[in-house]
Amino acid sequence: MNQFELKHGTSPELVLFPHILELGLKKNGSIQPNSFPSTVAEGLRIYHIIEGRFEWYINHQPHVFYPGDVALIMPGKSLSAANSVLTIGSFIWIQLAVKQEDNGHILPGKWSRLSNSESTAIGKILSVNNLPALSRFNEVCSIIKCIYTELVEMEVAYQTRINQHIDEMLIQVSRKITRQTHSSRDFPQAFTNLEIALRQDLSHQWTVEEMAGLVGMGTTMFTEKVKSFSGFSPINYLINIRISEAIKLLKRDDISVTDIALDVGFYSSQHFSTTFKKLTGYRPSEFRKNHLRNI
Repeated sequence: MNQFELKHGTSPELVLFPHILELGLKKNGSIQPNSFPSTVAEGLRIYHIIEGRFEWYINHQPHVFYPGDVALIMPGKSLSAANSVLTIGSFIWIQLAVKQEDNGHILPGKWSRLSNSESTAIGKILSVNNLPALSRFNEVCSIIKCIYTELVEMEVAYQTRINQHIDEMLIQVSRKITRQTHSSRDFPQAFTNLEIALRQDLSHQWTVEEMAGLVGMGTTMFTEKVKSFSGFSPINYLINIRISEAIKLLKRDDISVTDIALDVGFYSSQHFSTTFKKLTGYRPSEFRKNHLRNI
């Protein structure tokens, strides 16, 4: 499926669906600075990560999302990325207009075929939810794709089918919330510890064998796990971490590009420049100049 972005008010496909504020699929093949600014949700935003690894802040709290994970952003809450950087990967999302009661609970609109008691229960679960990151939740991706297919093909009774899909998604999300706790996220804590260790010593020339040893795995299993969870090979996973750290350092004008290159683990400034431009589209000096100009 090709990437797309529909918005209520500008996309004719959504004329009959005022409760669908946005519907989109983003595929990003390079690290893009200043491409994911902070925004505040007008409605209920639901994102599903298809590929890649995304460091996002939901209501100013950091979360890391991997393939299969879902991000929930409630109305009035903010979503941003570290340093406004959009990293490599793809995700699909929908934003729904919902009613908000005086007590802060949300409710689906009149389009929903859920009973009043069901709407109230689901709205309460969403409103009090403190788990904006839901792991391994591919059903959301399938439902959003079905909604898009119905919008494009416009077969008989497609309006009813789309609203049914939205009801189903809200049911699935509320059930997932009730089943999941922070401790049940199945991305192993070992990999979180691995990333901490890598960031603390990025100048070291890490090998796959060394990284695997940090989490107590053989190289074959380690490679499969990293690929499964992040969508990248171990080396590309490490390179993305190095580039993300380099972006932070380039926003300071007291460190030379050569020093940054060595600090984050590149063996030369030329190697760093080539890799940085491949992933971001800019040479490090160009990125720094653009950032300083925009301050």
